[in-house]
Amino acid sequence: MTTDKKKVVLAYSGGLDTTYCALYLSKELGMDVYTALGNTGGFSDEELAEIEDRTKQLGVVEHVSLDITKEYYEKCIKYMIMGNVLKNNTYPLSVSSERAFQAMAIAQYAHSINADYIAHGSTGAGNDQIRFDLIFKIMAPNAEIITPTRDLELSRETEIQYLKDHGINANFEKMKYSINAGIWGTSIGGKETLTSSEPLPEEAYPKQVEKTEPEKLSIEFKEGELVAVNGEKVAHALEAIQKIEAAGAAFGIGRDMHVGDTIIGTKGRVAFEAAAPLMIIKAHETLEKHTLTKWQMYWKEQISNFYGMLLHEAQYLEPVMRNMETFLLDSQKNVNGTVFINMSPKQFLVEGIESPNDLMSDLFGQYGESNEGWTADDVKGFTNILANSLQIYHTVNKQ
Repeated sequence: MTTDKKKVVLAYSGGLDTTYCALYLSKELGMDVYTALGNTGGFSDEELAEIEDRTKQLGVVEHVSLDITKEYYEKCIKYMIMGNVLKNNTYPLSVSSERAFQAMAIAQYAHSINADYIAHGSTGAGNDQIRFDLIFKIMAPNAEIITPTRDLELSRETEIQYLKDHGINANFEKMKYSINAGIWGTSIGGKETLTSSEPLPEEAYPKQVEKTEPEKLSIEFKEGELVAVNGEKVAHALEAIQKIEAAGAAFGIGRDMHVGDTIIGTKGRVAFEAAAPLMIIKAHETLEKHTLTKWQMYWKEQISNFYGMLLHEAQYLEPVMRNMETFLLDSQKNVNGTVFINMSPKQFLVEGIESPNDLMSDLFGQYGESNEGWTADDVKGFTNILANSLQIYHTVNKQ
């Protein structure tokens, strides 16, 4: 197709906002719309085909699905595992982390077709608008950014009505919830998450509880990376994540509500389900407690918190992120072994580990039971020295 119309690449997910944007850009602005989906592992082949079919209703010139799942793992997920990254000790940054990779892939596609504009469907009230804008400004500086949902301040009801008026067929009941799925978890937003008290209804979660009888799960790590599930080796860590997700999701494991500070300063609340991320992170953290020194654990926690914060706030391209990744990678040399988990409906328990690098060794004694590497007199002398500075302080400052 040859045309004098302006080219716009739309970051397209198949959801309500981006579906509205595709039609609006074509019908109202008269642009040639190219849709690009950054797939981070959250779509089945059937869903991808359904999304492509929908774009044909919208007058899209071309639709592409960009599979960036492996890149997302190699450049981000593995570091979040090594860092045990949980935002506010709760959220595994499921959507927060993948947005940078989606935006980078879409910017590269826009460059490849010489797009005049690049668009996304983010609202003006959340984090994603910053994430997409920032990456696009850096990686597609010559393409002007268009954001209809944000600029027109549209409600979901207005968007649904617009699509209906133009004869677009879709499951609008399902579109009441904003669902973002990826290999590292799924976020769910709806009218309940706009309150501080209401939980999501059971049916809002994409994955339903299927099992009630407890089951065991084992996860093996080598130098901090996933290598086996239930004793079966995997060709790539992504395969392990998929196996663990399937096992945990059947029990409804990984559901929670994240409350935190948005990039723009407001408090935000979002539901999520992330069976694999939560079980993997807690398993990895437990293995590290056995195999790392206390100072490795301490500095890892500081760096991991900072890494997660910058990742959440759209700073993936900040060079300090690569510095922190180097530290995290180096810290994993002795993080080897198998972690044992007990799964039951909507919860799991890390029961223990086996590791050739387990520092809970009985060569020097057993906690609370025996001491092999020191004597009672050694402890008395050590305690005298340890108490010295405190004795000086409390003697001088008797009051």
